[in-house]
Amino acid sequence: MTDTFRTTGTSTGNSTGGAIGLVVLDMAGTTVADDGLVEQAFAAAAHVLGAEPGSPAHAEQLAYVRATMGESKISVFRHLSGGDEERARRANAAFEAAYGDSVAAGRCAPLPGAREAIERMRADGRAVVLTTGFARVTQDAILAALGWTDLADLTLCPADAGGRGRPYPDMVLTALLRTRAVDSVRRIAVAGDTSYDVLSGRRAGAAVVAGVLTGAHDEAALRASGATHVLTSVAELPGVLARVERGS
Repeated sequence: MTDTFRTTGTSTGNSTGGAIGLVVLDMAGTTVADDGLVEQAFAAAAHVLGAEPGSPAHAEQLAYVRATMGESKISVFRHLSGGDEERARRANAAFEAAYGDSVAAGRCAPLPGAREAIERMRADGRAVVLTTGFARVTQDAILAALGWTDLADLTLCPADAGGRGRPYPDMVLTALLRTRAVDSVRRIAVAGDTSYDVLSGRRAGAAVVAGVLTGAHDEAALRASGATHVLTSVAELPGVLARVERGS
């Protein structure tokens, strides 16, 4: 595939501080097709939150879910419940169960070229870590459904990195600490489909922070959050990293 990427003025090959040795990838919307499953699963959580479909409250909450795609889901529900921890946890459990049912029903598929991109990057000597805003049980269900259990070097959910999730840099930095693949954050690449993915990469100090257009947010939103590259899909990422290392 041709590398049809568009860079910002802040991206230069000489800024990486060496070869990119660690790649941190989002899952839903970046490597895994979302197809509206997050919004559909939210319907189950909305009942717990007291927002019935068609109501102004439901529309407002759904808008917040869309705006915060990529964030730890429990954090989203803490906000929507007004800080009621017990209700937030019940809403999150309902969401995760509904999403898990969709995965079990076979409504989960890899995005075209995602597996091949991961395999190529690992063959190029890069460690690859898959991250998510979902709970571990949901992440594991997705990995098992796709046959991806051993595809990456490591998988992380917010609970694995202290619980905060995106847009904090915690999962990116935990990936560095767990893999020990690189000696500098300037040798990390991050890719995701949401503004929060981009923000987490920028805050972690990654040299390459790529937004991809296969998920929740558009090019304008990704650039506004600081993406160094915007890609049509994650399939382009291996070629982009090679070009960055060459300084082109």
